[in-house]
Amino acid sequence: MQLLPSSPLSILPADIIVFVLFLLAVVGLGLVKSRPAAGTGATSESYFLAGRGLKWWLIGISLIAANISSEQFVGMSGNAADFGMAVASYEWMAAVTLVVVAFCFLPYFLKTGIFTIPHFLEHRYNGTARTVMAAFTMVILIGVSLTGVIYAGALTMSELFAGHTFLGITLGLQEWSWAIGLVAALYVCAGGLKASAWADLIQGIALVLAGVVIIWLALDKLGATPLAALAAPDGAVPLPVTDASGGIAKLHALNHEKLTMFLPADNKDIPWTALLIGLWIPNFYYWGLNQYITQRVLGSASLKEGQKGIVFAAAMKLVIPFVIVIPGIIAFNLYSKDLAEAQHRTNQNEIAKVTSAASAKTYFEMDPRWALAHKTAAADIEARNNNVCNSHKINTIRLSVFPPDKLAAEVTRFGKDNANAATLLVVSQTKENAAAVKAVSGKIDAHNRNVFKKAGIEVKQLNYYKFDAALSLLIKRLLPEASAGLVGFVLAALLGAIVSSLAAVLNAASAIFTIDIFQKHVHRNATQTTLVRTGRITVLVFAVTGCVLAPLLDTFGSIFKYIQEFQGYISPGILAVFVFGLLNRRAPGAAGVAGLLITPFLYGALAFFVPEVSFLNRMAVCFFAIMGVMWLIGIARPLAKPVEFAAPESGGVSLETSRGAKITGIVIVAVAVALYVIFSPLGVAG
Repeated sequence: MQLLPSSPLSILPADIIVFVLFLLAVVGLGLVKSRPAAGTGATSESYFLAGRGLKWWLIGISLIAANISSEQFVGMSGNAADFGMAVASYEWMAAVTLVVVAFCFLPYFLKTGIFTIPHFLEHRYNGTARTVMAAFTMVILIGVSLTGVIYAGALTMSELFAGHTFLGITLGLQEWSWAIGLVAALYVCAGGLKASAWADLIQGIALVLAGVVIIWLALDKLGATPLAALAAPDGAVPLPVTDASGGIAKLHALNHEKLTMFLPADNKDIPWTALLIGLWIPNFYYWGLNQYITQRVLGSASLKEGQKGIVFAAAMKLVIPFVIVIPGIIAFNLYSKDLAEAQHRTNQNEIAKVTSAASAKTYFEMDPRWALAHKTAAADIEARNNNVCNSHKINTIRLSVFPPDKLAAEVTRFGKDNANAATLLVVSQTKENAAAVKAVSGKIDAHNRNVFKKAGIEVKQLNYYKFDAALSLLIKRLLPEASAGLVGFVLAALLGAIVSSLAAVLNAASAIFTIDIFQKHVHRNATQTTLVRTGRITVLVFAVTGCVLAPLLDTFGSIFKYIQEFQGYISPGILAVFVFGLLNRRAPGAAGVAGLLITPFLYGALAFFVPEVSFLNRMAVCFFAIMGVMWLIGIARPLAKPVEFAAPESGGVSLETSRGAKITGIVIVAVAVALYVIFSPLGVAG
């Protein structure tokens, strides 16, 4: 099939004007609101924590703006187009997590007067634990979060603006990386957290409004499109519906099987088992112990303001899936053929790269649907794969000869008898054995990948759909038809989400380096002016570093998976150390240090030896293993008296709890539980 290049997004002069004005308003507001009062200079508290004066509404919106970036927008909508509503667990479980953080974590943080999350470990354990966590966090913030946000944002913007030039300059991945990095660095360097928080106010509101616009237009388009032109998920049986039905009715009829929050236990993305433990670990780490999120809460004017702000963010988290996840599901219904064409272009590029390099170290795994649609190309790939296997003396056993009811037993038997054999397992899927093949696909994939790993062969996927193109397709197809300027507004909101997240990371990395490393180990008696200057310099250094490294991530697959996977090297240990430290006040400092140091080695070992286990379940194993190690250390070397969390000598913010926030938090938890029931086989997925 001959494919035409992807058509460019229609951008009118009105869109450019809206886009530019939005950027000027964001940067301008941040710079104006962050200026110190007359006669006062910037201090480390005013620069890194906005003078501990943030109000609840600013905290809540800033938390959402810092959280939602392009990898969430693109990744979540893409995952929704792929496997449906289950990806909303990242949002709805976050709502519950935020309520717990507001009333179980925040009081300790504000009571001790900390500037950074690693600083808290010195209060509970010792200075070594603080330094170890600061070092680990810096590596993740710069090597994963910072570069990941810049790369994902630059990739999204370069794809959306493809085919357009500015002053004769084509903005590609590298140019957008520098543009995004420098815009964020500009107002963070000048105004610190306060500038970032006020800029987030505009960007957060615009982000929600843009999502509402997209879901409104998507539902309207779905309702107006004849059923013959719509696609249901592969293998799904649509419910009865007519052409005259509205968008919501068609959404439910076509996708009722994808509207469940509970995926099979062998699902590699979000198995239902991860809802029990695994998914809670990155949630609690991210929302309770991740500096670039919690820094906004540490800057709250009081415990009441902080709790109200967090609960406000939790309420918004309940809404986010309806403006990001649902549009992704609709995108598949409307544009499944476009998603397939986009993936075929990607596959052609991957095949061309490997073929031109004449590499005998790459094996292509083909989606059967892609192979069926492109038989000539698939035959060439099959021949090439055979040559790769023959050159490495790898045999192949085809399991299709076994009846469906014997397939699982044969796979298990072969795995036990030939665990170390250089033999691939291949099974062709038919209507008769589809269920049996699905049940054993995980074991087959794990065995084959182990064979390839031992042979030093790289495996590349040739998928059928490019699900991550879902959002860009919605923007390209729906917005230009609506009204002039709307494209510019949505693109500006999307760029604002990217810049907000990047600004948060720069703020956090700068604070940790300045307070936990520079002040503690390099210049203990540094003046306030020196600390602020150091913070500003590091913002610029980190921004430049991220802009240089970000384009290198183009060699990775899913950026969303890249960020989640690598955070697993520290997040289970950090959460375990904090939780254990609050529950067991007599465990010595060595317990915290040991928990932090063991985590990356344990997680890495699990990733290497049992790669078939979901990364969320690997996190759960690490969390409980580290809790066990710290418990043993606590028994062997208990402290003479429990640790007390004392307030700073200079006093601090008011620590009175917000009763209204507590009641609202309980309601939010109840609503989250109700949503899981609604989006289950007992509700709309039945």
